[in-house]
Amino acid sequence: RYLFALQVKQDLAQGRLTCNDTSTALLISHIVQSEIGDFDETIDREHLAKNKYIPHQEALEDKIMEFHRNHMGQTPAESDFQLLEIARRLEMYGIRLHPAKDREGTKINLAVANTGILVFQGHTKINAFNWAKVRKLSFKRKRFLIKLRPDVNSSFQDTLEFLMASRDFCKSFWKICVEHHAFFRLFEEPKPRPKPVLFSRGSSFRF
Repeated sequence: RYLFALQVKQDLAQGRLTCNDTSTALLISHIVQSEIGDFDETIDREHLAKNKYIPHQEALEDKIMEFHRNHMGQTPAESDFQLLEIARRLEMYGIRLHPAKDREGTKINLAVANTGILVFQGHTKINAFNWAKVRKLSFKRKRFLIKLRPDVNSSFQDTLEFLMASRDFCKSFWKICVEHHAFFRLFEEPKPRPKPVLFSRGSSFRF
């Protein structure tokens, strides 16, 4: 739990966790409670002046202190728990955006989640492809391809194509998708493969 809390803190500092000002201030107030204990206005102001939890933090400092005032008596462990409870409900928690373009050349972002592959325009989710609907994932040079299972009620073509910045970028995203797909569709623990006696050439990627 502590390591997950550190990850949320790092994501906030790097601007990777997208959320509104109220949620941001509430998250930081729990981090401050965990680090310095109960609210004291003077100590809070000094601490926030020395520690930057998000870019452009100054605008939110009063709101952070207002929330921190409500956490009296909360232990560091309880603060970490509350931090994760708020973070896990955020729409963009754990989402890493990968820039791409659709067939029409419109700029979009692709992301992978436990439920499937998500499509964003900016930070707004415009589409989602559930793992159960995905038949095959592949890439050809810079093109990332999603082959869907036939659906009589759907107007989608059965193969969706997205253009990414480079072949390496495309391959990297494909790997992430394959790993997520395998993990979240797994029904039993895979048996380890025996190691080859001789050196093998070529890709050894497996999920």
